[in-house]
Amino acid sequence: MNVQDYIKSGIIESYVLGMANSAEVAELQQLCIQYPEIKQALTEVELAFEQHALSNAIAPPPALKQAIFNQLKPEFNQAISSVNSAAAQEAPVVSINRTARFLAAASVILLVISGGMNIYLYSKFKETTKEYQALVLEKNTLQANNQIMQTKSLDMYNSMQMMTDPSMLKVSMPGVQGKEANYATVFWDTKSKDVYILPNKLPQPSTGKQYQLWAIVDGKPVDAGIISDCAGLCKMKNIPTASMFAITLEQMGGSETPTLSEMYVAGKVG
Repeated sequence: MNVQDYIKSGIIESYVLGMANSAEVAELQQLCIQYPEIKQALTEVELAFEQHALSNAIAPPPALKQAIFNQLKPEFNQAISSVNSAAAQEAPVVSINRTARFLAAASVILLVISGGMNIYLYSKFKETTKEYQALVLEKNTLQANNQIMQTKSLDMYNSMQMMTDPSMLKVSMPGVQGKEANYATVFWDTKSKDVYILPNKLPQPSTGKQYQLWAIVDGKPVDAGIISDCAGLCKMKNIPTASMFAITLEQMGGSETPTLSEMYVAGKVG
């Protein structure tokens, strides 16, 4: 996929604002694991939203609220007295300047309260969003692990079925001299000539190396395939005829000829 196009699509912004649907949320969580660039973009968007909210909030001095109330108290009391005496006498005219000052002070109070509420609500929103994201990530991880286990179980079941098939020829490959602790088994389909390998006991290859299976045909080694990390039997190449099989440790990607000094197991057919 094109990572930059995905980042520019607006899905990350929708996710941070809580406007993304469940499919988009699950997709983004998975992509954050696969692509560090997308994870970094998500972090940057979250920080940008937080900085925007904080930069637009007004943090008043601690004594401002009490000072405003002290200033408005005489006028507030006067307004109450005027209301109480309105039935007995004509209501006094309140000057425009006093009214304007009252409204201005009230506006400042509302602005202070609004700024504080904005910070509080955004903080709670961010906290709730992170909790939701964590739950979605945990759910997706559990689903992925369950799928992997089901796939491995199915592979093992299919492997057991093939190993017990009467048409399968079993070729045991014990460890060669100096590597007697190693062991592997070839299962050769006598009908289709497909070859499968079960690496029963082979040490973990070092970095940049992997095992390669060889079939000895008319006295010459023939590449039978690279042994990958698979559950159960690993399917190799189709080999019509062979007198024996062997496994060597080669550079990543395999070799055209076997490295005899790196041979680990070998076994004759029949």
